[in-house]
Amino acid sequence: MEIRDSAARVLERVNAAAQKAGHGAVLVAASKMNGPECVRAAYDGGVRHFGENRVQELESKLAADAYAGATAHFIGHLQKNKVKAVAGRTALIQSADSSALLRLIGKRAEELGITQDVLLEVNIGREASKSGVLPEALDGLAAEAAEIPGIFVRGLMAIPPAGEEKEKTVQYFEQMRKLFIDIGAKKYDNVSMRILSMGMSADFEEAIACGANMVRVGTAIFGQRYVKG
Repeated sequence: MEIRDSAARVLERVNAAAQKAGHGAVLVAASKMNGPECVRAAYDGGVRHFGENRVQELESKLAADAYAGATAHFIGHLQKNKVKAVAGRTALIQSADSSALLRLIGKRAEELGITQDVLLEVNIGREASKSGVLPEALDGLAAEAAEIPGIFVRGLMAIPPAGEEKEKTVQYFEQMRKLFIDIGAKKYDNVSMRILSMGMSADFEEAIACGANMVRVGTAIFGQRYVKG
């Protein structure tokens, strides 16, 4: 009941922020460390897109049919040896950040006879601890992606540094919006800037105001997550 109600409240906030910004926005529930029953509770609250950070969790929830009637996204760092477990099993891989990874995804997609939708992840805060292509290398990666069969780039994703003041976070969102527009203007083959995925529990409304049309929200829906000792 609590997750369902929280999901409904977050969805209302997303829709209100999107209406104020003058564009649509999709809510992706980041369901890391929450089981299939939690996914179903959020579904009952109106959520229709779910994001997983870990391949093992994705596989277990797929086996439990937790995403029935909904769409699964992969939003975490994707190791190259895990590509076969994710490509073709999720509607969108949001964390593609290198030509090597894109080629592996494309190869797997071709084996399956599909085209895999991806987002290019940008390390907008230039954090050594995070994955993602650096902003100045994004154009080159998009150009390479245009030549890789089996994939289609639908847009960009970013996770700004945590713990920043709202004003600084908004600056990161604005930088992402500019990159989004700039890459879209290039009109590369197999690259279409349709999705700008940024914003999480603490800042998704600000992200939407800056142009995000997809937000990834976990804690505000599922509550605080704790790692078991």
